[in-house]
Amino acid sequence: MATKLTRLIHNCQCIKNPLYFPSVQTKSKKTLSRPGVKNIVLVEGVRTPFLMSGTTYTDLMPHDLARAALQGLLNRTGIPKDAVDYIVYGTVIQEVKTSNVAREAALGAGFSDKVPAHTVTMACISSNQAMTTAVGLIAAGQCDTVVAGGVEFMSDVPIRHSRKMRKTMLSLNKAKTLGQKLSLIVFSPVIFYFLCFADRLAAAFGVSRVEQDEFALRSHTFAKKAQDAGLLQDVISFKVPGRDIVSKDNGIRPSSMEQMAKLKPAFIKPHGTVTAANSSFLTDGASAVLIMSEEKALAMGYKPKAYLRDFVYVSQDPKDQLLLGPTYATPKVLERAGLSLSDIDVFEFHEAFAGQIMANLKAMDSDWFTQTYMGRKSKVGTPPMEKFNLWGGSLSLGHPFGATGCRLVTTVAHRLQKEGGQYGLVAACAAGGQVKNIDTLMKEHNHKLTLTLHIQISLVFFHLVLAPQILNLCCFHEGSYSCLFQGHGMVIEAYPQ
Repeated sequence: MATKLTRLIHNCQCIKNPLYFPSVQTKSKKTLSRPGVKNIVLVEGVRTPFLMSGTTYTDLMPHDLARAALQGLLNRTGIPKDAVDYIVYGTVIQEVKTSNVAREAALGAGFSDKVPAHTVTMACISSNQAMTTAVGLIAAGQCDTVVAGGVEFMSDVPIRHSRKMRKTMLSLNKAKTLGQKLSLIVFSPVIFYFLCFADRLAAAFGVSRVEQDEFALRSHTFAKKAQDAGLLQDVISFKVPGRDIVSKDNGIRPSSMEQMAKLKPAFIKPHGTVTAANSSFLTDGASAVLIMSEEKALAMGYKPKAYLRDFVYVSQDPKDQLLLGPTYATPKVLERAGLSLSDIDVFEFHEAFAGQIMANLKAMDSDWFTQTYMGRKSKVGTPPMEKFNLWGGSLSLGHPFGATGCRLVTTVAHRLQKEGGQYGLVAACAAGGQVKNIDTLMKEHNHKLTLTLHIQISLVFFHLVLAPQILNLCCFHEGSYSCLFQGHGMVIEAYPQ
């Protein structure tokens, strides 16, 4: 029997006609502008092509990608480099050589050395935090023009051993005799298996393997059609040193339900439902956005793309609420904006796993969950699928942890323009049990990358193998793990055309 999602997909004209993207026929709504509150606008947003890790970007470093995004933003906007007041960048897995990647990339891109820059980290909503930091600086009157962005480089991540292992390795350097060296060697392999959060959440909400594969196929199908139709306007071409020019994402691969069904579970074997096909993949990429006060933007001759309105961050119990940030953040940001779910014309949710998306949709549509866990009288409601992630999402476009937030916000702005809508919502979750929503409601879904770390220690070498299907990184604390999830939501309002 066809599932509800199957029926939604087959009834959606976006699937039937690859070049058809529905216009939102919306009545004129009130503006969210408030007396005495400064209007803050998104002027432009760009990103490097998002590539699967270990491919064309493999020999670069994080600041190379961030620099490319910043240069792309400068080229597209033509803004004088000394006109920028501040730069904020988000990243998750920091390269120790360039811990403040914002400053490194800014100088490399040619910004004035008088422009301050700092780096923030908040797991998969790091660039969301960068953007809202920019909003705060402008709202406080400290700045008029701020560049925000994010970068992640998964082709070369720092690998850290446990404290016990570090002590052993340091002691080996001091050992003088073979006997002393042998006494420090541990021959048995140590295997750390971390909780498979997406599988657990899918099981808790009764999300089937078929439902997850259907949604993943939907994401790749929509992304391919958007790419072919030239709708992914935020992507800039990037000449990779020593290689060819890269101009499009390389992880978009529409398949079939039959092919996807052949894949084995990635984590919980043999009965798990999360596979490589219905999960986002490790990605390299960077993004950048230009955020200004409306007054400053107009004075400089820019036509903004959208207003950045209300936003919220939420946190929840990491034990049972790991990936449900969007469910918690959506009603809060809607209330702050004075809107209802039906007012939203464009939804862009971060797709860490298909199971995580489907679980959030079911939680949002459940009176019992809302009353029992959220303390609300009635359910949040489910976003209409004909408005939801119509140009693909993280499952297909890729998810460089620190850069996804800017992609979500920029996509909302472009879709509002294309589809004639007024309000958009972004939602995403993040490690740390948090969520953020923005005024075009932009949320990032908790991006769980389950990491299987297998350390084999031999007399001659240390061999570290990361499971190929890694989809979320847990922070290692001595003898335990930290995957405490958070979220973000934001509301965005279309700028008058």
